[in-house]
Amino acid sequence: MSFTLGELAVKFGCELRGDPAQQINSIATLSSASAGDISFFTNKKYLSELRLTQASAVILKRDALDSCAVDALVCANPYATYARIAQLFHPPQRAPIGVHATAVILASHIPDSVCIGPNVVIEENVQLGENVSIAANSFIGKNVTLGNNCTIAPNVTIQHGSMLGSDCIIHSGVVIGGDGFGQAPDVDGFVKIPQIGNVLIGNSVEIGANTTVDRGTLEDTVIENGVKLDNLIQIGHNVRIGEHTVIAACTGISGSTTIGKRCMIGGRAGFVGHIEICDDVIINSSTVITSSITEKGVYSGAGGFTFAGAKEWMRNVAQFKRLNELAKRIKKLEKDK
Repeated sequence: MSFTLGELAVKFGCELRGDPAQQINSIATLSSASAGDISFFTNKKYLSELRLTQASAVILKRDALDSCAVDALVCANPYATYARIAQLFHPPQRAPIGVHATAVILASHIPDSVCIGPNVVIEENVQLGENVSIAANSFIGKNVTLGNNCTIAPNVTIQHGSMLGSDCIIHSGVVIGGDGFGQAPDVDGFVKIPQIGNVLIGNSVEIGANTTVDRGTLEDTVIENGVKLDNLIQIGHNVRIGEHTVIAACTGISGSTTIGKRCMIGGRAGFVGHIEICDDVIINSSTVITSSITEKGVYSGAGGFTFAGAKEWMRNVAQFKRLNELAKRIKKLEKDK
């Protein structure tokens, strides 16, 4: 598969600097690229590699053109354009249409366009859209809905009543709709609270391997359109995550937390329950959020300390490094009194 540089420029709305007939056969990094490859430049740390690259073309912003000796596609967001071009060369792999002989299907209607792998179990009243793919050993519980073009990887569990929109990607080991952690303390221990809500997932949501999304206690757990979840994330019951928010690995979100739209949450972040995070918030990795955030911005924290705005946190960290020195000075001042 190959495209001309001119074809790529037109398709993705880029300004072309160079030969429109240049043939592009694949994507590669700046340092490993050779003739026929296209690469991308987004980080000034790699400026020397841009100057020396052997790629046939580079995707970049206008301010990097003077450092590029090869043809270029100029655009406002080179990383996103790279991702779209990469999809041309590496489209998703799809299993053959059909139902494997070992699948157990109790649903009354399965569209002809679906792919159902070995040992898949689909229970009663499941609604599958067109072009759904469910890989080996996955379980789809009663009354689940999967929209058009959903891809379910091997060993996924989607429990009863969960609803997914169109174009979702669910990776291996994900559990959607397991019980939330609801236990009422009593004199003899704990009484389990029935978890009778569902999980509602919008369109174009991607959920990484071994992430868990608990069903709601009374109301539903909701993940809105375009949310992207990394691996090993815990989403508690009745959590709501707004459109186009991205969350990195090992984050834990306690029950009844609401996270706004377009938020970016770093790995190993933690959220106590029953708080609200407004739209357009960035939370740096390992930050523990213990109260609601009402103003957009960047927040940091670590080691159980109260989180703060990222700039304030960095100033505090700088002072932490001087604590021993300051303590010695205070002792000396006290001694000299």
